[in-house]
Amino acid sequence: MLFARYAFPPNQHGYCGPADAAGFFASGLSEDDSELRVKARDFDGAVPYLQLIAHSCSGADVLDPEVVEAYWLGSPLLDEVGGGGSVPSGPLFSTLESAWTAGAVAHHSFVVFAVYPWVSMLGDERRTPQALKVLDGCRIRWGRVLDVFGDQLSAESQPLSWDGQRLGYGPSRVETVRLGIDGRGLTSTVAVGDRVALHWDWVCDRISEDQQTQLEHYSQRSLTVVNHALARRRTGSTSEVVAG
Repeated sequence: MLFARYAFPPNQHGYCGPADAAGFFASGLSEDDSELRVKARDFDGAVPYLQLIAHSCSGADVLDPEVVEAYWLGSPLLDEVGGGGSVPSGPLFSTLESAWTAGAVAHHSFVVFAVYPWVSMLGDERRTPQALKVLDGCRIRWGRVLDVFGDQLSAESQPLSWDGQRLGYGPSRVETVRLGIDGRGLTSTVAVGDRVALHWDWVCDRISEDQQTQLEHYSQRSLTVVNHALARRRTGSTSEVVAG
């Protein structure tokens, strides 16, 4: 199931999801998705946002591929999402509604950059390197496959950068990421030259040019919103302005 492809990498690192990462991996390989659905409930960072997207799709299944793709990669569905209620908005915004007003959408990049606590550590000389490493690994990033070898591949991608005031992207790099465990993987077959979505040290899936465009667009949108919020915090402004 598509959800497992994107959710397993942080689960393996112990950041979210069920305690039994090996069991979650196995459930993602099974044709019967009943166990995976149970385990997916433990992803308390992703599930509330998947629910918001599903609600905007007339109550679609939260693990419907269209809903899952919108959350992890991005799609125009995100622009139809409203409300939020008690869904966490993170340290930069007083409510989720104020985040929407500022231009945010229910994309994984917003959750990583604004809801999780790591962005608040940027600027602290001791904690910035680790915070940036986690932010970069936790976001879904795009890459191009350069070589495939066994359960691994090398890909060219752009890391996050921090200039002391703003998050952005640094020069392209080559990184080695995982495809599977002992020949078993959750993703579809990939080859040299393919576009791929990356999460932590794993390949999530082969993606199309349009999917990469959506991922770049909504990731940049989240960066813009967060950079405006960080600037507002530096100046002590209480106005949650719309990011342009």
